[in-house]
Amino acid sequence: MSSSRPDGRTAAAIAVTLLFWGSSFAAVKAGLESFGPGEVALGRFLVASLALAIYALLGGLRVPALRDVPALVLIGFLGVTVYHLGINFGQVSVSAGAASIIVSTNPIFTALLATFFLKERLRVWGWIGVVIAFSGSALVALGEGRGMGFNPYALPIVVAAIATAISFVIQKPYLRRYKAIEMTTYTIWAGTAFMLVFMPGLARQLPQASTESVLSVVYLGLFPAAVAYITWTYALARTPASVLSTYLYVIPVLGIFFAWLWRGEVPVLLSIAGGVLALAGVALVNTLGRDKPAVVPPDSVRGMPANGTAASPSMGPVAAGLAEAAETSGPRSGREGVPGD
Repeated sequence: MSSSRPDGRTAAAIAVTLLFWGSSFAAVKAGLESFGPGEVALGRFLVASLALAIYALLGGLRVPALRDVPALVLIGFLGVTVYHLGINFGQVSVSAGAASIIVSTNPIFTALLATFFLKERLRVWGWIGVVIAFSGSALVALGEGRGMGFNPYALPIVVAAIATAISFVIQKPYLRRYKAIEMTTYTIWAGTAFMLVFMPGLARQLPQASTESVLSVVYLGLFPAAVAYITWTYALARTPASVLSTYLYVIPVLGIFFAWLWRGEVPVLLSIAGGVLALAGVALVNTLGRDKPAVVPPDSVRGMPANGTAASPSMGPVAAGLAEAAETSGPRSGREGVPGD
């Protein structure tokens, strides 16, 4: 059951996700010293795909329902391919401060989409918290001292922020029939397949790459990709998307910390103040911002929806996912239609 505050396991999953995603900025910088942005993304998710393939062979992986495949491929394309290519290509040409602010718009897009399509409601205090958290992220970006100049290459980062917000909303109803690790495996494999166009470049660059760059890409694949996507999906199955996404405002704060720890980049006072403000905004959303808790039956996350309903196979993947989200946004009772483990 979702509530205004996550339970212990969900909170731990969120914390693990944020720590690994926060560390990914420093790791990507290290990877870009030897690889192109597309090659970093492909290498990262080839490692993640391999790790998940081992799980599939040893732990058993259910084959997804045929009618769900288009939506799962779309989620992977938006949340993995578009997002990570957009971020990687954008960070090559856009200042770190500008990129941080653009990425921090993701929770706003998610909250808006979730309000309209998942029937999740934020109170006035919730929207105030969103604005406060975004303002904190802006201060973090300004504190980096690299200027706020935008250029045309900022567009991929804007597209990335919107794409991942859409993927969160589409993914939400499917978590009623698939486990977190299953959803992560399907979508990462799908997203990786679209990036295989960078394989020739990765093959050329790998022999000349530094040890640090190679290890950084491996780290990105195992932890910020495979592990963190599983923990994020676990949390998304149990938390409203509009609320969960506000935790992403903490990532710029963690990004600065790991940049200092890993690469010796010392944060300034303005960045620290922005981090405190971002955390305060997240706290406000999660204490006073919710209108009404949305109920997600834990048993149904492991199998089919508790009432056995499903979107029409004739609908497109986006329409099907959003229609099913509206159907399943309320409380459920009973376990009819839930297959055994």
